[in-house]
Amino acid sequence: MMLKVDDTALVVIDVQGKLSKIMHQSSEVLNNIEKLIQGAKLLDIPVLWLEQYPQGLGPTDENIKQLLSPEEPVAKMTFSACQTDAFQQNLQKLNKKSLLVTGIEAHICVYQTVKELLEADHYVEVVTDCVSSRTLANKQVGIDKMVSLGANITSVEMALFELMQTAEHPKFREISKIIK
Repeated sequence: MMLKVDDTALVVIDVQGKLSKIMHQSSEVLNNIEKLIQGAKLLDIPVLWLEQYPQGLGPTDENIKQLLSPEEPVAKMTFSACQTDAFQQNLQKLNKKSLLVTGIEAHICVYQTVKELLEADHYVEVVTDCVSSRTLANKQVGIDKMVSLGANITSVEMALFELMQTAEHPKFREISKIIK
């Protein structure tokens, strides 16, 4: 299935505080998440933004938070976003079949959210260069398990170009600048 601009939303999971800085390849992952959010905004793709226990883990990474403002994050205590009512309500309002998923940690909150999104019959693509865990091994286990459950994998560049479908897309030059 190809991603389509009018039927896709971006889910950003728990890119918060000190935890976001100790992920495997954290600076690269944070930079890629920023690119993905910028591209999604250019393409008018809605973003659902989550924070796990913000009182304890702190707020979203400042650069990412600035890109997502003035929207507010959905705070959650559950590892799966799907078990948080506010997330479910926001997801239902959007009425999007396809979801691009990014965030941390790949083997905990990202995995559990993806599992339940798949069970709810969403088409899910995990943006592998926009997810991480504290260790590469845990990131890989999370990705492998999500794929085994039916999630597809993609990258920032692949997802954004798939959404545009043509070099004649009105946002092609702006998206290309973000990717470079």
